[in-house]
Amino acid sequence: MPPVQSTMLPLGSPAPDFSLLDYSTDSPPGTVVDLDGFKGAKVLVVAFICNHCPFVKHIMDELARLGQDCTRKGVAFVAIMPNDVETHPDDAPERMAEVAMEHGFTFPYLYDADQSVAKAYQAACTPDFFVFDANFNLAYRGQLDDSRPGSDEPVTGRDLRMAIEAVMTGQDIETPQKPSIGCSIKWKPGNEPEYAR
Repeated sequence: MPPVQSTMLPLGSPAPDFSLLDYSTDSPPGTVVDLDGFKGAKVLVVAFICNHCPFVKHIMDELARLGQDCTRKGVAFVAIMPNDVETHPDDAPERMAEVAMEHGFTFPYLYDADQSVAKAYQAACTPDFFVFDANFNLAYRGQLDDSRPGSDEPVTGRDLRMAIEAVMTGQDIETPQKPSIGCSIKWKPGNEPEYAR
């Protein structure tokens, strides 16, 4: 299946609400993370990722580093796994916990079991990134950087890092914003949203 691009949700869009179970290593079983829990953060980064996608695997170490850097700067960072685990069992919650531990995630790794959150964000691919300001208004959406599996470009997180820094300091974000490219979200049968068709 060919790679898919971000839908590029309109800038200024409010962050859709969510309340999802966390499978990161730092959370006790049954921990629920919701949008309200990030109130007071200067910046909120929402990343749609999964375990099996080669595009995500390509950037996994940088994602972990970025999460650590965000924690130090007081930036809220959360990752959400939206795939159908019936067709893609490597994305199942128990594997999410293992991946979070393997890579040293310092951020919540949430399971969007009914895919409603991915739909609300109009997420289309893994990875797909969204950066919101302190009022939860969308300031950036798109790629981590220009690197792709098999490319000669190093994985630096340049685009996303610059966007986070710009929102933190009240600067304009470099334009044009480039869409993320990755594997399509694995929608459950009959659940594929109109924008993904």
